[in-house]
Amino acid sequence: HVQLVYSGGGWVQTGGSLTLSCVASGYTYGAYWMAWFRQAPRKERDGVALIATRGILAYYADSVKGRFTISRDNAKQTVNLQMNSLKPEDTAMYYCATAKDGYWTRLLTPDDVQYWGQGTQVTVSS
Repeated sequence: HVQLVYSGGGWVQTGGSLTLSCVASGYTYGAYWMAWFRQAPRKERDGVALIATRGILAYYADSVKGRFTISRDNAKQTVNLQMNSLKPEDTAMYYCATAKDGYWTRLLTPDDVQYWGQGTQVTVSS
C-alpha cells in the first residue's frame, strides 16, 4: 500500500533552518510530480513547492521563494524541503504529497493530489 513517511520538522528560532524529508513507497514514485503543502491553524492547506518527475523543474510560493528549496532523489524515492531563514509565519503542519498524473505549470491545490503523508509540525519561534 502507498506510504509517505516523514523525517525532520520540529522547533527552530527565527532565522534558523530545517530540512523535511519524505520517503514514498507503494507506487511508481518516479512517474509523478511531488509537492509540499502547509497548513497553519484555521487556514487553508496551501501549496508551498512542487518538483517535476526528474527534478529539473520546480515551482515555489512567493512567500518562500529564495528561502526554501525542494529536491528529490528518485533512486531513494525521497523528496526533501530545505527551509532556510525561517520566520514565525512559516509555522504550520507540513505535508508531502504526490500529484495526480499530468504536467503542471503551477503550484498544486489539494484537489490535484492523489496521495498525502500524515504531516509534520514545524514551529518557528520569534
